[in-house]
Amino acid sequence: MTAISSIRNLGPSFEEALNKVGIDTAEDLRKIGADAAYRKLLLAGGRPHFIGYYVLHMALQGRPWNDCKGEEKKQLRKQFDALKAQAFDADRSELEQFLDRIGVVRPKS
Repeated sequence: MTAISSIRNLGPSFEEALNKVGIDTAEDLRKIGADAAYRKLLLAGGRPHFIGYYVLHMALQGRPWNDCKGEEKKQLRKQFDALKAQAFDADRSELEQFLDRIGVVRPKS
């Protein structure tokens, strides 16, 4: 099994965050994909950050982190905004977010 940090542009901090949500290897990350992995990070209380999101996409494609431009970047921004709307609620307390993650609190409509 290969370390996540062996993937270009993904360092030890990102690897540690992914490990905390159950994504332990580069193979696991490639299998689940960028969107599902980022969603797990958000559901675990990670703060949304667009650059981190598109860096993850570029990394899984073997591309430099700053290769994302133009229409591709605009499309990724739309995907990021939709993902953030589904998986992150800054208005909820930390307790409410935790209870939601374990299925106790229903998502706000």
